[in-house]
Amino acid sequence: MPLDPQPRGRRGTVGHAYSPLNLRLVLAAFVSVVSVVFAVLLLQTGVTVFGWLFVALAVVAAVDLVVVQLRRRARRRAEGDGHSLFE
Repeated sequence: MPLDPQPRGRRGTVGHAYSPLNLRLVLAAFVSVVSVVFAVLLLQTGVTVFGWLFVALAVVAAVDLVVVQLRRRARRRAEGDGHSLFE
C-alpha cells in the first residue's frame, strides 16, 4: 500500500487535502506525550488497567505520527513547497 500525499478514493485533492497533516502531526505528538505521562503515573500508583489503556493510546499515537510524517514527505515531493499548520 503506497503512502501517497492523499489516500485513494478520498474527497481531497493535492491542493486541498482531505486531512490537515501538519495539525494532525501536532495533535498526535501531544497525545503521545500526554498518554505516556498518564500511563507512567497510573502504573506507578497501581491502577494498571487504565495505565495499560494509556500505553495502548500512546502506541496508536506513535503509529499515527509515523504515517502522517510519511504522507507529509510524499506531499512535499509531489508539490515541493511548505504548508502552514492548518493545511
